[in-house]
Amino acid sequence: MHLFYAPDITPPEYTLEGQEGRHAVKVLRFRPGDAVALTDGRGGMYSAEVTAADGAGCRLRVMSEEHGYGKRPYGLTMAVAPTKNGDRYEWFLEKATEIGCDRFIPLVCDRSERRVFRGDRSLRVITSAVKQSLSAYHPVLDEPMRFSELISAAPAGSRFIAHCDRGFERIHLADAVTRGGDNMVLIGPEGDFSPAEIELAEAHGFTGVSLGNGRLRTETAAVTAAAIVALANR
Repeated sequence: MHLFYAPDITPPEYTLEGQEGRHAVKVLRFRPGDAVALTDGRGGMYSAEVTAADGAGCRLRVMSEEHGYGKRPYGLTMAVAPTKNGDRYEWFLEKATEIGCDRFIPLVCDRSERRVFRGDRSLRVITSAVKQSLSAYHPVLDEPMRFSELISAAPAGSRFIAHCDRGFERIHLADAVTRGGDNMVLIGPEGDFSPAEIELAEAHGFTGVSLGNGRLRTETAAVTAAAIVALANR
């Protein structure tokens, strides 16, 4: 069944318009009576039936709804420095959305090589991943934030900074995650976090963690961290 993202849905009627409507009518060729699934991105999953499909869009009638659909037993915020190659960052957003993430924060660090971030394109990647994975939860994508601002404003919960600097004490993320809680994981740019950034994070209660013995690319490290948190809460 095809899933559509409908953040403004108000049952019992809904109309797929714009690009979504054209896709439903011109590509998928929906006809009256066809079944469709919708999500509001906040845990609501709706089963609907096509009532009309024409140039005005694809009109639907909601037949049933379920809230809290597929809710994960933990929370995850990934604050990750954008990669020099934008496609690699979008790959991370896609895969982390599929694994399960509540919030993405593009992080501007001392050693960041990329400081221009295309939020509109990244948001489309996230939305596509939500639909592809049949998820009822759409992650929030924040505006880029400077490292120092994030550290001072980080919410309560389990907070981790993953880095490769052996001059600081680290434990493996798998041994640090607690089940059922809210987690924030920081992943630095290609050149890693600076020592000053690591010191600042630790001074604000972040735990230094490793993701294993290998040296991972930023996007690989971020996806690995999301998977570790998910496995710890399986």
